[in-house]
Amino acid sequence: MEASVILPILKKKLAFLSGGKDRRSGLILTIPLCLEQTNMDELSVTLDYLLSIPSEKCKARGFTVIVDGRKSQWNVVKTVVVMLQVILVSANKLTRYIEPCQLTEDFGGSLTYDHMDWLNKRLVFEKFTKESTSLLDELALINNGSDKGNQQEKERSVDLNFLPSVDPETVLQTGHELLSELQQRRFNGSDGGVSWSPMDDELLAQPQVMKLLDSLREQYTRYQEVCRQRSKRTQLEEIQQKVMQVVNWLEGPGSEQLRAQWGIGDSIRASQALQQKHEEIESQHSEWFAVYVELNQQIAALLNAGDEEDLVELKSLQQQLSDVCYRQASQLEFRQNLLQAALEFHGVAQDLSQQLDGLLGMLCVDVAPADGASIQQTLKLLEEKLKSVDVGLQGLREKGQGLLDQISNQASWAYGKDVTIENKENVDHIQGVMEDMQLRKQRCEDMVDVRRLKMLQMVQLFKCEEDAAQAVEWLSELLDALLKTHIRLGDDAQETKVLLEKHRKFVDVAQSTYDYGRQLLQATVVLCQSLRCTSRSSGDTLPRLNRVWKQFTIASEERVHRLEMAIAFHSNAEKILQDCPEEPEAINDEEQFDEIEAVGKSLLDRLTVPVVYPDGYGSCSYHFIFYWC
Repeated sequence: MEASVILPILKKKLAFLSGGKDRRSGLILTIPLCLEQTNMDELSVTLDYLLSIPSEKCKARGFTVIVDGRKSQWNVVKTVVVMLQVILVSANKLTRYIEPCQLTEDFGGSLTYDHMDWLNKRLVFEKFTKESTSLLDELALINNGSDKGNQQEKERSVDLNFLPSVDPETVLQTGHELLSELQQRRFNGSDGGVSWSPMDDELLAQPQVMKLLDSLREQYTRYQEVCRQRSKRTQLEEIQQKVMQVVNWLEGPGSEQLRAQWGIGDSIRASQALQQKHEEIESQHSEWFAVYVELNQQIAALLNAGDEEDLVELKSLQQQLSDVCYRQASQLEFRQNLLQAALEFHGVAQDLSQQLDGLLGMLCVDVAPADGASIQQTLKLLEEKLKSVDVGLQGLREKGQGLLDQISNQASWAYGKDVTIENKENVDHIQGVMEDMQLRKQRCEDMVDVRRLKMLQMVQLFKCEEDAAQAVEWLSELLDALLKTHIRLGDDAQETKVLLEKHRKFVDVAQSTYDYGRQLLQATVVLCQSLRCTSRSSGDTLPRLNRVWKQFTIASEERVHRLEMAIAFHSNAEKILQDCPEEPEAINDEEQFDEIEAVGKSLLDRLTVPVVYPDGYGSCSYHFIFYWC
């Protein structure tokens, strides 16, 4: 029976144990009857409760019952006496059985008793006893279940059924406060408050409280260890669950995303789109990698403070998580590097394609240079563009080979499947791009060779035209020299013969110049036919050349005739003079003289005639001067 159940009855103070003892060390039970009618049932309940408090040892010493009927009717007193079968003793004879110090003030004693204070402390004690007993049973159940290694309990997370119904800390604190009061023999524990004399340990239940506290501490210590182990197990299970979530996602959806992304694109735009898609995949992986970092830190902390039995499992989880994450990170990095290499490859291919288009456009435009210098400049530009194409193609080959090497290094483990088919498509695309660029470059080289030959022929044509014009100028200069400076006929036959010999050499030079000009003009015609064009200057150069040559030929022949006539004249005159050196006037052979005179007159007449007649070929003439000795 608990005090809280019959609290209204106990508050009526129908009976109480004051803590006093008789001379036999038996407890004194006091029944203070009042003027009001006493309910015997309530009194019986009160007595049953009070008599259940002392220990069996204390009960064996018996009780002294004091029925205070001074304020009650006799019939009530009689009823109580009969019910309890006690001996009636007057109040003044109580000291025969009980020391005054063991009697309350109501009976002339000095023992102080506060019923409400006792009742409150009794309630506290019973509450502590009830809670501690229940808590001990619960803790024992939890601890014993943990000691037996209940597999079902270990496999599930924290279950409310395995938590105590009351807080052990609160119960322990209540017990310590109660024990402190009991040890001080004070129920209120405050100075100046109402207190009452000490009772025996059996009545105050100090040993029982101490025993309960000891048991509670023991069980609670075990419970804390169980909770620690359970918390550690729960944390380990949570970590294991999160690890499996990370592993399952990376090996499942994460790997599936990478499996679906195997292409490299066929252009810069396609590669950039694949890179953007890959960045989205990396962003999703980053969230799981962040969970991996957090889990790795938690596992490291548990490894530093973990038990030997958990080290193997923790290290296994850490190794599994690290292997999967590093493998997935390697796949992401490989994919990123592959896409970057593909982007660079397509960038170089696009630049090279633009260079080839520019070169082809330049080759498709017909060449109409103004002179040889512009042709040389155009040739230089073509060579530079062709060299740039060579460099670009070499760069494309290097990028393509690097990309092929990366693809060839892609093993089946990278995406968890055989990637031979996908790789073949990528390889075919890369090789196709490089072969196409090689063919385009070869076609451009062939066209450049043709254009180079054509432009070199044009350079040669311009050179021939320039040289032919120069030949005309040279021939004109020779003609001018012939007409202006080659006018002397010599003072004697010998000098005239020398002049004739020089003239013939002069004619040879002019002949060579004319032949050179004719050859250049013939070469010009051949080159124009090869180039399928018309010469800019051959149309008037050839007539000019022929006209100057004709003028030179006429003047040269006239010069030869006059020199030959001068030689004949000088020879005959010198012969006559040799025959009559002292008297040239006495020439007997009139016929010979007439012949010399006729030659001289003929020569003088020829000198009066222009060398070139006024028919558009010139009008220069020159005369001989004769000196007679």
